Amino acid sequence: MLKEKITTAIGTYGYTKSLINKSISSPKFEIEHIDISPIPMVFRRMVRGLEFDVAEMAFSTYICSKYYGKKFTAIPVFITRAFYHGQIVCHKKSRIEQPADLAGKRVGLRSYTLTPGVWTRALLKTRYGLNLDEVTWVLSGDEHVQEYKAPDNVISSEKNDLEEMLMSGEVDALIGAGPINSPDVVPLFEDCKNLDKDWYRETGIYPISHLLVVKDQILEEHPWIAEELHGMFKSARDVYLEEMDSKTIFSEQDNHILGMKEIVEDNPLPYEFNKDKSGIAKFIDFTVDQEIIPEVITPESLFPEYTLGFS
Repeated sequence: MLKEKITTAIGTYGYTKSLINKSISSPKFEIEHIDISPIPMVFRRMVRGLEFDVAEMAFSTYICSKYYGKKFTAIPVFITRAFYHGQIVCHKKSRIEQPADLAGKRVGLRSYTLTPGVWTRALLKTRYGLNLDEVTWVLSGDEHVQEYKAPDNVISSEKNDLEEMLMSGEVDALIGAGPINSPDVVPLFEDCKNLDKDWYRETGIYPISHLLVVKDQILEEHPWIAEELHGMFKSARDVYLEEMDSKTIFSEQDNHILGMKEIVEDNPLPYEFNKDKSGIAKFIDFTVDQEIIPEVITPESLFPEYTLGFS
């Protein structure tokens, strides 16, 4: 038994709601949820201050953090996922009509290690042949992992607002900026959903965005907690998916999950290492290719060995 409460910092999603409101709980410990918004602040505070016992973490930030010896480890609870044709938008005046037109241009994003940035750059290179070295990547913020040094074609803006960077002409395109309400801003790709379907059909990769990490000290002292947490998150997910079956009105988040389910034609929220092993391996390759980490590591090295069979 754990005497103290376990502090958690995770996003409020339909499939985490019953953990946050404690309708799903554990007899072995009590969760004390800390509500933090926006969710990237959780990543930053965990990486820099190890502030929480259990936290949501961006996938590429986690891989970078492990390289620099941060004292937390993931378990196979993959909290958010996305496909990435829709992540990049361009300003009309930049005359970017296809991925090849990004060569010689400036693309803004919050940080170079941003997970949507890694996935989108990988997509642009592997599917569309873009030479990533021919793009200047312009950052609106710094990296969560302070020790990390970005490649030479990465520069920082004096602005911290991506939309302002695009509208002022400082950059030609953005990755991961969210909706921008301007007739001058257009998506790079039309019909993103079908392009995402094609990419999934060809690669079999269902991209992981965020996962769950636990302080190493907690895992070392109470290794059973990994299985307990995994079971709780699975139960919360299952409740959510059952509720979805009876809904007639869907939130934006629900529609995102339904869209993912349509593409993968399966459980849209799988929490199983073996099901994602090949996709994780490819993402590691992408992080090496983009100089997030210097050398390839195994997917298994990112998780405690005894969690690899969780399903």
